[in-house]
Amino acid sequence: MGTTEMVREPAVAGRFYPGDPRRLRAEVAELMGPAVEPRPALALVGPHAGYVYSGAILGETYARTVVPPRVVLMCPNHTGLGVPRSLWPDGGWRLPTGVVPVDEDLVAGLREHCGAQLDRAAHRREHAIEVHLPFALARQPRLRIAALCLAGLDVETCRAMGEGLARVVRDSDEPVLLVASTDMSHYISAEDAAVLDRLALERVQALDPEGLLRTVRGHGISMCGVVPTTVALFAARALGASEAELVRYGNSGERSGDYDRVVGYAGVLVR
Repeated sequence: MGTTEMVREPAVAGRFYPGDPRRLRAEVAELMGPAVEPRPALALVGPHAGYVYSGAILGETYARTVVPPRVVLMCPNHTGLGVPRSLWPDGGWRLPTGVVPVDEDLVAGLREHCGAQLDRAAHRREHAIEVHLPFALARQPRLRIAALCLAGLDVETCRAMGEGLARVVRDSDEPVLLVASTDMSHYISAEDAAVLDRLALERVQALDPEGLLRTVRGHGISMCGVVPTTVALFAARALGASEAELVRYGNSGERSGDYDRVVGYAGVLVR
């Protein structure tokens, strides 16, 4: 695997999800629920809060998806560190259950076609990809990833990135799943969150990336991963997507009991 510098160490193990390997495997299996017949997908959109809050929605979404060995994961930048299109360069991502290797061919394609820059700073303390990885690994033991942390992009940059990402997928000699990590509305009432999040999710289900970005920014919806989701939709549309299924929507109040200040969560599969 190379030097320690090349391995991205866990930032939120033991806090957002169990740090003990056996407990983590058991919790992921429980959150994915009863066995279902998974179907291939072009893209998956799912939340990234602690598993106690959003794990059931994330697990149900992954359980319905065929996860191929090659996955591109995209997340928002919560820390403000690094560059706007930050790509983890090499090595792997450590989980309590082992190291997930970086797919360096995917990394090269994202640099060439998506304007991504090699950068570790944006990723070291960012949780939004890490939270997804135990589910992706449970669905695909031969998992190899490319990790993109995205911040503050306009619609034309998102379009160019999405179309470049579609080219990377088409050039691959095996399937590639695109993953966008996002929570929905933050710290408003459950009633208000449901109204605003429905506006955003309607655009996702309509496969309308321009409309999603316009709706979220125009209505002040605090959907943190709107940029990764927009990029994923542009890519999926370029790859011939015909439907987006809302697997499940919920909010943190369902676990905390506080419905006055919730965070919304949604799982979506694009095929």
